[in-house]
Order: sequence, then structure tokens, then C-alpha cells
Amino acid sequence: MSEMSDENMSEMSDENLSEMSDEKLVFGASDRMELVATIVMALAAIFTAWAAFQSAKWSGEQATSFSRAGAARTESTRFDTRAGQQAGVDVAIFTSWLDALNTDIGTGEIEPPESRAGYVPTPETLSGFYFERMRPEFKVALDAWLKLNPLQVVGAPASPFGMEEYVLANGVEAARLQQVADQHAEDAAKANQTSDDYVLTVVAFALVLFFGGISSKLGIPRNRYLTIGVAVLLFGGATWVLLSLPKILPF
Repeated sequence: MSEMSDENMSEMSDENLSEMSDEKLVFGASDRMELVATIVMALAAIFTAWAAFQSAKWSGEQATSFSRAGAARTESTRFDTRAGQQAGVDVAIFTSWLDALNTDIGTGEIEPPESRAGYVPTPETLSGFYFERMRPEFKVALDAWLKLNPLQVVGAPASPFGMEEYVLANGVEAARLQQVADQHAEDAAKANQTSDDYVLTVVAFALVLFFGGISSKLGIPRNRYLTIGVAVLLFGGATWVLLSLPKILPF
């Protein structure tokens, strides 16, 4: 009886050792998988915080760019209005000068300007009075127009307003500010897209946390490996997108 008991105990001990050895191997593989899931989840949590921070920063950049675009458009409108007013003044004084010039020529106070050298105003006349009070920007174009001898040369521009020399500084500034506004608006659109891309990475990292979290709750190893594999793939893709996006440093 004692010998049989010893043999049974020996056999049971061997079986227990074999089972413990198998359990140790299984536990080791599971432990490694849980370690991978933990590392992936920890990095996903950190990258989620960074992506959320970048999304907020780019949203602020979008608002700033839109504000700058609005300010530039407002300034552009102001300069454009001023240029229109100046053009109106130029048209009015040019028309008055032409009327006065015709009157002065008709009364014989001045001779018709026939020379290609241009027009020389007579201070004592009404036409000379108007000429001296023209704006410098318009006078440059008028002088160039008169040198073409438009009264005698066929095909000359009908008025100084069609000359290349007629340039309104306020109009040029208005056009420049409009381009600045368009550029800021484009920057705002890009910032908005970048912010949306960061939100997309936040969603992807949230899925990583989800799959990594449920993997430890699954009893079948195959399902556990599958969920961890999905988490790793999502983590790799989201990390690649995160690294490729432009960044605003916090300092």
C-alpha cells in the first residue's frame, strides 16, 4: 500500500509539474501581449493629448487668419473708396478744364495747343486756373496725353484716363490689401483643414484605446491577438498622420 501510494504521488507530482510548466508558457505569451497593449495604449493616450492640443492651436490660428482677412478687406474697401473719390474729382476737374479751355480758345485768350510738346497753362485764364489745381497723379497722365497731341493725331487715347500713366496710389494699395486678405483667407482655410486632420487622429487614437482596452477582457487568445493587432495597425497609421501634419510649438 505504501509503495502504491508513493508511486501515485510521484505520478501526480509529475503531472502537476507538467501542467504548471504549460501554464507558465501560456502566461508568458499572454503577458507579452498585455505589455504590448499597455505600451500602445500609453502612447496613444499621449498622442491623443498632443493631437487635441494641436487641433485647438490650429483652430485659434484659423480664427486669427479670418480676423486678419476681415481687417485687410476693410482697409482695402477704405482705400478703394478713396481712389474712387479721387477719380471722380479728376473727371470733374478735367471736364471743367476742357470747357474752360474751349472758352479761352474761342475768346482768343490763348492759342490752340497744336504742338506735340504739350500744353502750357496761362495763369490768368480759367483753364490755367483749373490746370494748376489738378492732382499730381492725374497731371502726370494728362501731360503724357497732351504730348500725344490728341487733337491732331488719329488713334490717340480719348482721355488721359486711358493712359498707363494714370495710376491711383490708393487704388494700388486697395488691390494689395485685397491680395493680403485673400492670402489670410487661404491661410484660414488651411488652418481649418489642419485642425480637422488633428481631430481625425484623435478619433483614431480613441479607437486604439478601445481595442487595446477590450483585448484584456477577451478569453480566447485568437480574439485577443486580433484586437491587439487592429490596435497596433490603427496606432501606426494615426502616428504617421500625426507626424506628417504641420505643428505649432507651445513656446
